[in-house]
Amino acid sequence: AILDGVGDRGLIARAKALAVELDAASVVRRHRKAVSERRVTTRPAPDSMAYLSVLMPVEQAVCLQATLGRDADSLIATGNSGGRTRNQPMVDLLFDRGTGQTAAGGVPAAVNLVLSDETLLAGGHEAAQLHGFGPVPAGIARQLVADAVDRGTETSLQRVYSCPQSGALTAMESQSRTFPKSLRKMTDLRDRTCRTPWCDAPIRHHDHIRSHRESGATAADNGSGLCEACNYAKEGDGWSARTVHKPGRTHLIDVGTPTGHHYRSTAPPLPTAARQSEVEAVLIAHLRAS
Repeated sequence: AILDGVGDRGLIARAKALAVELDAASVVRRHRKAVSERRVTTRPAPDSMAYLSVLMPVEQAVCLQATLGRDADSLIATGNSGGRTRNQPMVDLLFDRGTGQTAAGGVPAAVNLVLSDETLLAGGHEAAQLHGFGPVPAGIARQLVADAVDRGTETSLQRVYSCPQSGALTAMESQSRTFPKSLRKMTDLRDRTCRTPWCDAPIRHHDHIRSHRESGATAADNGSGLCEACNYAKEGDGWSARTVHKPGRTHLIDVGTPTGHHYRSTAPPLPTAARQSEVEAVLIAHLRAS
């Protein structure tokens, strides 16, 4: 029942999160060994092309891709892309900066690491979530934060509140038609991947569940992260979507298809600190007393 509507990537992410929590020490050991094996390789591709592969720490890879994507979007938005698709200027920018022809401008793109306060501040063991990658062991997440601070990288801590029982993300309201930057960011952190059931493609559009022309509010409760294809398909005949309000549940969407079938899409819960049961609390108290 907990896998209803979960795509392949979502299933893999849940399995990784469980593995990280059950044997965090071995995951940290393998990570340290993997970092020492970082490398750059090439292999041929058809039509006089080649694949450039970089094996590097995940925080560097996510930051690099996010920065290239941000700058490519900026070129397209300002009309300076020369008719290139989004992927093409990303490759050109990578080559230019790798050969020293053009330096990256501005502040690096944000890498969103979501973790509970207990994991960050009290040595908790629950896995963190690195946006665009998936679960990260608690020890590695704390090290990423510490390294960023030590290097003098611009680092910010933003509190995100969730329901203690369900992990549902706290809502944020806005009166604008387009989703402002902070609300888009919150939607990305809440949904992680496309909210269409069984589609876990990266989020490209921030959509009104109840459309703006039908007086749908620009609010977290009425917003969802979708891939490009699913957002366009949603506008076709026979498709419908609505928010389902259920106390104690994370953000829930009912998706209707042209065949008359309905499917539920549930946002994944945020990382939360592990809670002790009353029995565990009593046992720990007795052990400490003895």
